[in-house]
Amino acid sequence: MTSNDDILRALGRVEGRLTGIEDNVALLRKEVSDEKVSAHDSRAVLHKRLDEQARQIAQLDTRVAISGGADARIREEIKSLKETVEKNQEAVAPALDEWKRMKTIGYGISGLIAFAGLTIGGIIAYASDGAVAALRHWLKIN
Repeated sequence: MTSNDDILRALGRVEGRLTGIEDNVALLRKEVSDEKVSAHDSRAVLHKRLDEQARQIAQLDTRVAISGGADARIREEIKSLKETVEKNQEAVAPALDEWKRMKTIGYGISGLIAFAGLTIGGIIAYASDGAVAALRHWLKIN
């Protein structure tokens, strides 16, 4: 049989081991708690980054939508201006053709006047010799 001292000694050892186990469990709880806090902070940072990315994507979508609308509006204005220019060209084309024809006729008339002037000048120069001779003969100047 075992004595009371042996039983008490065995109980002391068990109690010591239980105390060590309790300390280890407390340490593990503290480490797990620290890891939980660290994980929570890390997740908070991740969520903050994700929220920022979502906000930037939303802004980018808005900018793209606005740009697309502006581009479409500009294209429509250019198309409208092109149609207006084409209509104006069609309306002005007959007047421009008439002006070109009048300009051509004007060049022709100017050429005829110049030719007539040269011809009359030549005739006068040729006739002036005869006129001078006739005038001298009439005035009896030698």
